[in-house]
Amino acid sequence: MPLDDAGHTFILPPMTEPPITWLAMPEQHDYAAAEDYLRLVLNAKHAEHAMRELRHAKRTRTWKAKDILRASGLDPLAAENEGVAAKLAKVRAGKPLAPVLLVQREDGPLIVADGYHRVSAAHVLDESAAVPAVEASLL
Repeated sequence: MPLDDAGHTFILPPMTEPPITWLAMPEQHDYAAAEDYLRLVLNAKHAEHAMRELRHAKRTRTWKAKDILRASGLDPLAAENEGVAAKLAKVRAGKPLAPVLLVQREDGPLIVADGYHRVSAAHVLDESAAVPAVEASLL
């Protein structure tokens, strides 16, 4: 415990993080990354369908970081992870993050097609942080 000049212990106030700001929609490179990933985990027909829905989405929907992770079956990455650390640095610099890209499917967990590091960074700051997402459905 820290001591003051008189030798008394005191509790430091918690460090406050700046709020996470988000872009209105993902950037083009986010869609390209999502497409690369979806082609690895889905057959070509489903990947094309999901990408068509993601690219044509007009708005985002907000979910809690912990719920995205739980629905996808993914564990949050630690703050020390290189990608998460880079996203945390952006947040601390006041730069916005891109919404994540999610694909719901009938026969498996939610797919985080792009944005795992962003969801994890939000979770590091606050497990209930609101994370905007563009969504596609294979239901």
